[in-house]
Amino acid sequence: MKYSYDVIIIGAGAAGLMCALTAGERGRSVWLVDHAKKIGEKIRISGGGRCNFTNLHCSPNNYLSQNPHFCKSALKQYTQYDFIELVKKHGISFHEKKLGQLFCDNSAQQIIDLLLDECEHNGVKIDQETSIEEIKKTGDQHFTVNTSKGQVTCQSLVIATGGLSIPKIGASKFGYDIARQFGINIIETRAGLVPLTFSGDILDRCKSLSGISVDACVSFQKTHFNEGLLFTHRGLSGPSILQISSYWTEGEPIAVNLANGKNAYDILKEKKKTHAKQDILTITATIIPRRLAEDICTQIKLSGNMAGQSDIRLKELAAAIHKWLVKPSGTEGYRTAEVTLGGVDTNALSSKTMECKDHKGLYFIGEVVDVTGHLGGYNFQWAWSSGNVAGKNV
Repeated sequence: MKYSYDVIIIGAGAAGLMCALTAGERGRSVWLVDHAKKIGEKIRISGGGRCNFTNLHCSPNNYLSQNPHFCKSALKQYTQYDFIELVKKHGISFHEKKLGQLFCDNSAQQIIDLLLDECEHNGVKIDQETSIEEIKKTGDQHFTVNTSKGQVTCQSLVIATGGLSIPKIGASKFGYDIARQFGINIIETRAGLVPLTFSGDILDRCKSLSGISVDACVSFQKTHFNEGLLFTHRGLSGPSILQISSYWTEGEPIAVNLANGKNAYDILKEKKKTHAKQDILTITATIIPRRLAEDICTQIKLSGNMAGQSDIRLKELAAAIHKWLVKPSGTEGYRTAEVTLGGVDTNALSSKTMECKDHKGLYFIGEVVDVTGHLGGYNFQWAWSSGNVAGKNV
């Protein structure tokens, strides 16, 4: 059988759903199709099951791209406050966790239901477990899409298939393959917002410290993040590490301040005056967790009471706490990465509509595009913004 729609959207994740409901609202006939069994799995598992659906502080500065200006138009056309209004309209209660991050009070499923309800209300047809076998441009105005459910034609075709992160829920390179088919450049991809891995002595130390978390400042070159850090049996994780992973260059070290917001040397100097008989380890354990204090004191061969410590040795201890230079061996890769860096070259797209400049009617939105947000709801906002903008123009 043959079917025809105004718009076909491939990929029923956050961006695809937003694009579909927006196009449907305009009266366009829309077919939203996905190869997965479940709709919006990345939404469902996000934020510990509560979906960090946007961030109050969203701005272009929170995004990485070969063209850092590209995201400005979409983010301005559909802001975090626009999506918050949609959440309120559906009666979903939410809260700010920290740093502007907004989470559902109850379940991420509420965001999926919101999007599906809006799609249904606007007449969008959704099909799951449907594979795309071939896409062809037929003339200047139409596309023919051969699927496992028949041949379908459309005026506008939207690729919203995401990146390579978390393959167990269906991530694939499909969107990049389609872009290449149409001669569109792909910016080299790699895992982003991902735990860093280590080897040798550093890995052994991380394993022995597994489970310890601290408020840290993690930096690479001129970029730094002040958030939690977690030692794991594979290396380092936690928000600060995930953030810096998107900026880190393989083979280079990162700097870690394990007591962010404190001045270890000043504390140690003061304690030397007021608690001269106390053990150096006991005092260090007031600055950082005791197991971590033991590790550092062992590494720099420091022991004894405070009275016996020279200022030079106290400075050495403070430096070990505040200026830990470590060289990651790699990352955990797409298996645990929250996002994919790189993707469809933004030079091929209109920043105002997300339409391909050289292929009228073809759009790319969401994670498949070379726009990647920081941790904290920014990637969902890019999905809402890019999806909405495309939905207004398809």
